[in-house]
Amino acid sequence: MNQGSQQHARRIELSGLVQGVGFRPFVYRLAGEHGLTGWVQNRVGQVAVAVEGDAGAIAAFARDLVQRAPPLAKPVITRNERATLEGHTGFEIIASDAAADARIFVPADQFACADCLRELHDPEDRRYQYPFINCTNCGPRYTLITAMPYDRANTTMAGFPLCAACREEYEDPQDRRFHAEPVACANCGPNLEFRRAGQANKLVSTAALDAALQALRAEEIVAVKGIGGYHLLCDARSDAAVAKLRERKRRPHKPLAVMFPTAGSDGLDLVRESVSPTGAEADALTSPLRPIVLIRRHVPDGLSRFIAPGLDEIGTFLPYSPLHELLLGRFGGPLVATSGNLSGEPVLTDNAEADQRLGQIADTFLHHDRPIQRPADDSVLRPISGRVRPLRLGRGAAPLELTLPVELETPLLAVGGQMKGAIALAWERRVVISPHIGEMDTPRSLRVFEAAVVDLQSLYGIRAEGVVADAHPGYTTHRWARRSGLPVTTVPHHFAHASALVGEHESDGPVVVFTWDGVGLGPDETLWGGETLFGQPGNWQRVASLRPFRLPGGERAGREPWRSAAALCWEAGADCPVVPEDSALARGAWTRGLNAPESSAAGRLFDAAAALLLDLREVSHEAQGPMQLEAIARGDGQAVTMPVEKDANGLARVNWEPLLAHLLDGSQSPAQRAADFHTSLAHSILHQAEWLRGRHGIDRIGLTGGVFQNRRLTETTCRLLEQQGFQVLLSNSLPCNDGGLCFGQVIETVALARHADRQSSAGPTS
Repeated sequence: MNQGSQQHARRIELSGLVQGVGFRPFVYRLAGEHGLTGWVQNRVGQVAVAVEGDAGAIAAFARDLVQRAPPLAKPVITRNERATLEGHTGFEIIASDAAADARIFVPADQFACADCLRELHDPEDRRYQYPFINCTNCGPRYTLITAMPYDRANTTMAGFPLCAACREEYEDPQDRRFHAEPVACANCGPNLEFRRAGQANKLVSTAALDAALQALRAEEIVAVKGIGGYHLLCDARSDAAVAKLRERKRRPHKPLAVMFPTAGSDGLDLVRESVSPTGAEADALTSPLRPIVLIRRHVPDGLSRFIAPGLDEIGTFLPYSPLHELLLGRFGGPLVATSGNLSGEPVLTDNAEADQRLGQIADTFLHHDRPIQRPADDSVLRPISGRVRPLRLGRGAAPLELTLPVELETPLLAVGGQMKGAIALAWERRVVISPHIGEMDTPRSLRVFEAAVVDLQSLYGIRAEGVVADAHPGYTTHRWARRSGLPVTTVPHHFAHASALVGEHESDGPVVVFTWDGVGLGPDETLWGGETLFGQPGNWQRVASLRPFRLPGGERAGREPWRSAAALCWEAGADCPVVPEDSALARGAWTRGLNAPESSAAGRLFDAAAALLLDLREVSHEAQGPMQLEAIARGDGQAVTMPVEKDANGLARVNWEPLLAHLLDGSQSPAQRAADFHTSLAHSILHQAEWLRGRHGIDRIGLTGGVFQNRRLTETTCRLLEQQGFQVLLSNSLPCNDGGLCFGQVIETVALARHADRQSSAGPTS
């Protein structure tokens, strides 16, 4: 401290992402740099700082707290006020205060940083090849925190006492591992364990890693415990290994993600041998998120032909933990790395449960003994219309926090839909969205969902006083909400989609939103899915829709695309070339209106096109038909005009019958007709947008719902709209599929409450 200048004292409080990111040691070093005394303290979700010294130095210090924050930190100064001089003689980090008012921000899991990777590969370093190396700038966070504030005692590392060497680093404010809560080494930290399925004998430590590598080279399937759960790994170049994985997991067609070793100056040399990443895709692959990115593949690409059958993209990612770095680096080639679960269920995290549930799939297991507090599957991104956009929020991306337009009076829990489950906890002006949970149609999915509901509230110290659910009474989440004992608000599926998009963009005023997906219950109790909505959250009006058709067999149409094709053909009075030989019973029931619900779903239109052009009668996973249809499309495509006609209720309906006739015309190749199909739908959206602009003066158009995960459709539509002067809104931070529903449910509920308050304050009208 400069004793010749007048001394000042200030108290500064910061919120945002300031815990688990090396913020306190940064503050310690910054105070020394500016010649200040005082202290820094972790509180529950906040950091408090007391500083004394020269006024100019304090001002520069406060500015640097934000501008020079560690790379993983996102601090916000919430308080900066004059304080009483206490005569501090140095600067220290004092014990955390768990009793302070909670304003919690939970850090996501992080990849292994460059410094740790350098040590991992340095034979002279004491953590050489230690698969759990980390520091304040990297490593697991969300998946090992048991409570806040973020201290070691509140993590799953509490059961690993630090050795003397690690303790010295942990307590040294100048060290990169100062209060790195997961810090450990081979002497005091977690360890690996290798076992063959069904056998008790095990290998540990480096012998375990060696055995796992030997199993992979022998074309075996290895279940590997990572940061947020298990992966099933096998040689991505081996047809035999990948075919065995598909057979055992009963996953015959769904694409498999591939993890590549890092190589070259940017780490992508081996990636480029199989796929061709653009600059944006390369940036996403190498970002701290380390997501799976869907990238166009080479032909040939050196990978098994069973990786992504019928598709022209590969889910590509890099090692994100030191264990993966060691495995991939020593294996020397790409590995299939698919979620360690039974199809559709949440990823497994517990060693014993993994042994039990994956024992018929994996040949061997590479476990470790660091407990995973909560699951986090890998994040998935796809480049669409100039930006790499999320299809699934997982490790590194969630929990995701967004902001509400107004402050909530009572905390809400939104429970999403049936597919791609995720939940949202909302209070004050904050909304936290959980990582992807999974499909909500198995008992285990419900158990994980219920655990996530309890865990998210406990972690943030917030208790929900109301539940928001999808309006469909058959959804697992809807039924859970009704059993919860809390007041329940229901939101129509497509209103939630539209409100999620508008809420993410914090957009005011009316907008036209195309909400296209496979199925969702509308306010009229019919199955929607090809809707054009006008308005804003809390006040949506259905202004157009696809012409409805009756689906023979109802929900079975989702896994049997021939039923969608038959629905269109029979509705149009045409023969359907892809019906099975024993379809007479289905036709008879359809004719009588038995188990043939009416639908306007764009997703089912895609299924019908895939069935007709690819002779695809049954599928093994959601969206298989639309994905393969997009992959075969070639060229720009020619638009088939689909007229808009008013139905008996005055609703504008897009008539798909001319497009069906084109699909049935065998004079052109399936690739050409697939391109024409996408282009026709894009032009139909443009036509509706122009009609509604003339009617309402609206030039903002939103595209959301699972159908707009389709890159060809979305990019063609955006180009056509933008050429005509429209502003297009797409999801940037949230999935446009059902993974974003929970956020939209909150936005719609808040808007409805505001609307009710305005009506109440306006009083009765005469």
